[in-house]
Amino acid sequence: MFTPSFVVTAYYLLKYRAKVSFRAEVDLSEKLQFGKGCTVSSYTKIKAIDGPVIFGDRAGVAIGCFIAAGEGGITIGDNFICGANVNIVATNYRHGELDMHLEDQGSTSKGITIGNNVWIGSGCTITDGAVIGDNVIVAANSLVNRRYKSNLILQGNPAKTLLKR
Repeated sequence: MFTPSFVVTAYYLLKYRAKVSFRAEVDLSEKLQFGKGCTVSSYTKIKAIDGPVIFGDRAGVAIGCFIAAGEGGITIGDNFICGANVNIVATNYRHGELDMHLEDQGSTSKGITIGNNVWIGSGCTITDGAVIGDNVIVAANSLVNRRYKSNLILQGNPAKTLLKR
């Protein structure tokens, strides 16, 4: 069902005081929650039909991002910022059967957890099962695909600890 963007923008502004761009494609879903002072920029897509997406206070999502929750959901802490074209996807295809199409094998979803005061640089990808601790900076174009402790600067594909903060 298509819901006009101005309705989605008004709904999240009235319910959470979140600023969602008219040009964003955001699901109108009870599974999507925003904290105080959240912003979602143009051309960003947020999919929260299969599982919850929960943002803490003052979360900022830049232009062109894609956030999709599977059953495991996505939880993002307070004071989160991410650069343009970040992908956060909490689902994965099953792939054990070699003679069966991937889409026919179903999917899994462990979920993604991102702590407080996290900055994700432009072009990063955060995959299902990732956990990012508090006060972490992820350098641009990095792949986050596992658990990372707090107070780190991460970089690379896959991301590795560059510095401790």
